[in-house]
Amino acid sequence: MALDVATTTLLEQMAAAGGKPLHELSPTEARAFGAAIAEMAGPAPRMARAEDHTVPVDGGEIPVRVLVPPQGARGVIVYLHGGGWVIGTIDEYDTLARKLAERTSCAVVLVEYRLAPEHRYPVAVDDSWAGLLWAAEHRTDITGRADAPLIVAGDSAGGNLSAVMAQRVRDRGGPELALQVLVYPVTDADFATGSYTAAENQLILTKEAMVWFWDHYAPDPARRAEADASPLRASDLGGLAPAVVLTAEHDVLRDEGEAYARKLADAGVPVDVRRHEGQTHGFFSLLMLPGSERGFQQVVKGVKAALARHAAGRSAEAA
Repeated sequence: MALDVATTTLLEQMAAAGGKPLHELSPTEARAFGAAIAEMAGPAPRMARAEDHTVPVDGGEIPVRVLVPPQGARGVIVYLHGGGWVIGTIDEYDTLARKLAERTSCAVVLVEYRLAPEHRYPVAVDDSWAGLLWAAEHRTDITGRADAPLIVAGDSAGGNLSAVMAQRVRDRGGPELALQVLVYPVTDADFATGSYTAAENQLILTKEAMVWFWDHYAPDPARRAEADASPLRASDLGGLAPAVVLTAEHDVLRDEGEAYARKLADAGVPVDVRRHEGQTHGFFSLLMLPGSERGFQQVVKGVKAALARHAAGRSAEAA
């Protein structure tokens, strides 16, 4: 299926603006480009509370932002932003997070993990873990309920980190997750898949750009094979939280995202996976595109189902 009209128009506008390909930019230049794209997000929904906090990590502290919707919070979504572990900030994802909070009736905690190449793998993993633990420990402060369900979500590199968090909570005995939301996640460092080599997929995110990201994040090829870097390579995915997985038809990461969904399902994990036809990488966070709304509908449906399962489980325990 061809790209939808709105995405095609956006790509034509970006091409007309000129500029070097991402893989020819410095990290500083790439971050400026990402910030410019984020400015296209549009107006942000109002929140009942928007609070900035800091979380101690090895070597310092990282910011987190808590967004609570006007109707209150039935759960907590820890959101890990995309950007290839090199670009992206919680400010740039503020509008997306507010929309997610409003649509799901959950508080959203944005985690500002440290970026490569200044902080290479596994710093982003450990920072994300610190942010997840902080959110779990502060659920009462955030929602008014100590038993509020905890969800981890992220797009692209944030999807990678979310998948790793779901594996880590299983391996370390908690905190329990009600759901993992993986939006076109990076799950492997394999540049030879069919979606990576297809010419029609070299759009917003290209094979060269992903090589550039990986070279900044985890330059040692041997370390890329670790499950904390490439969660698809984990030996066992059994016992993980239910998953919602979004992939894009014209995305170099499509095949590895769908391979991860299949491996989850084969391990007995409930998975809602959908390939979004006519879309390319980044469609979920490009809030001005119709494809973003369809992605949100899948995520919101999955989150509400997880909240219902959690409530049913608590009722059964009380009985």
